[in-house]
Amino acid sequence: MATGEDKVGNEGATFMGVSMKHLSLLILLLQNSTLVLMMRYSRVNVDPDQPMYLASTAVFFAELIKLLACVLVLAYKTKSIPRTFYILRKDIVDQPQEILKMLVPSGLYALQNNLLYVALSNLEAATFQVTYQMKILSTAVFSVMMLNRRLTRQKWFALCLLMVGVTLVQLQNVGSKVSTVVVDSKEEDEFSSDGLDGGMGDELGDAGMVGDIVDEETGPVQNPFIGLVAVLTSCVSSGFAGCYFEKILKGAEADMWVRNIQLGLSGALFSFLAMFYDRQRIFEGGIFQGYTAMTWVVVANQALGGLLVAIVVKYADNILKGFATSLSIIISGIISVYFFDFEPSIQFQLGTLVVICSTYLYGRPDSAVPGFIRPTKK
Repeated sequence: MATGEDKVGNEGATFMGVSMKHLSLLILLLQNSTLVLMMRYSRVNVDPDQPMYLASTAVFFAELIKLLACVLVLAYKTKSIPRTFYILRKDIVDQPQEILKMLVPSGLYALQNNLLYVALSNLEAATFQVTYQMKILSTAVFSVMMLNRRLTRQKWFALCLLMVGVTLVQLQNVGSKVSTVVVDSKEEDEFSSDGLDGGMGDELGDAGMVGDIVDEETGPVQNPFIGLVAVLTSCVSSGFAGCYFEKILKGAEADMWVRNIQLGLSGALFSFLAMFYDRQRIFEGGIFQGYTAMTWVVVANQALGGLLVAIVVKYADNILKGFATSLSIIISGIISVYFFDFEPSIQFQLGTLVVICSTYLYGRPDSAVPGFIRPTKK
């Protein structure tokens, strides 16, 4: 918990002459926008000469990069390699029970990261960006249930607005079934959906994921319903994992980077197990099948972007974070129109406006009680 002095210090902090508050806004904005847009682009811009990369392998490599980055940051902080190894042995090797505590949140985060690829394979970036704000609702509900928090009427009203806004946005997809995404190539390889990246197995029939079922003339196939289920499941997973993580860390004094390493070890394990769903395709095409420069940029962004946000987020209050989220939604919508041929309906535009307002309202400090109502001390 930051003290008053910490907050004052954070307000005046600068980096190369730039206010850390403004820098944190820029970083939050770039992270929220670029990851979604680049992930969407990597899933629909299919090279005709190679298959789509597997989401399960991308998540696994992201966990490995994140783990390595945390170790390097810890070594930088300690400024001593022997000291770093001592901390790793003391807090990780000698305390396996601490890693066991991370199994639940790390497993849920691994599921969430895989579902993000599924969602963005089937939803426009702007639609995903708006719908993904439902994680605010799931986090709020789980915080009441697990952390015994109380929400004010203002926050409950904001959550109701959020549900209305997301419902309006999803009306654009009502009646939409399986569609195709037009890409630069005219012919694509077709391969069956198998495993987590393939989208719920053979039960889906023709409603496959982008990159798993490809129309030879028009491009990858997408199904908005599957995308909606994936993003809503991801929201629930994110909300529960976040509250569970906060609950088990209450009162703990371990270094943030040590906790991230513990979380990364468990996450890498679950991500590795998830690749078994794609084992047949990995055996046939290799673990790096379909990888391009853009794929590695997406993997690095997913791995390092979250850590970067964790560093600067202490300089940003709730209003600033809500502002960054709102701007990222607008940017995603504009770019989707020009680069992904997205045509937003009136319901989508209205729903987006409602979601932006609800996000701002939820992060806004509760109104102070008027002075004439507050009891006076005698």
